[in-house]
Amino acid sequence: KSKNVSFETAKLLKDGKIVAWFQGSSEFGPRSLGNRSILCKPYPAKIKDYINNRVKFRESFRPFAPSVLSSELKNFFSINQESPHMLIACKVKKNKKKIIPATVHIDDTCRVQSVSKKTNHKFYELLRNFKKITGCPVLLNTSFNIKGQPMVNNPEQAINTFLKTKIDVLILHNFILKKKNIP
Repeated sequence: KSKNVSFETAKLLKDGKIVAWFQGSSEFGPRSLGNRSILCKPYPAKIKDYINNRVKFRESFRPFAPSVLSSELKNFFSINQESPHMLIACKVKKNKKKIIPATVHIDDTCRVQSVSKKTNHKFYELLRNFKKITGCPVLLNTSFNIKGQPMVNNPEQAINTFLKTKIDVLILHNFILKKKNIP
């Protein structure tokens, strides 16, 4: 059990771990908005192929979304409004593509999620800690499910999906669960 799960998770993400993040209530709709997410750092670009093949078991052309601190939204993306529900596709700024390549689609767009303390406090703290550790305010975010399955809804489903995939760490509320071979 962690006393600072957001900071400890940010360190795991910095170290390249793929993290399943299960917090609070389920989201409504088709998007992973920070309560039922599979997360990793947004670099290198090849991480998206690994997640599609070894974690999500889906086609390699499927894109991933960036979740970004609201305060950094306009620094990374060409967008003039908040996007808390991943419903808006926008261009990634040219000078930022190399920083977050795993979240940039072939046409230099993405379906971005802006995260504020007000919209999702715990996810905001995770992003804030990741930025503090790495300098990058963006995480790759995809729904906590595998191909053909709905998003996980309860802890039992979260644990079962964690065990069936190449997800390295499951963050279940304030608990950090690791597989035996993960340091």
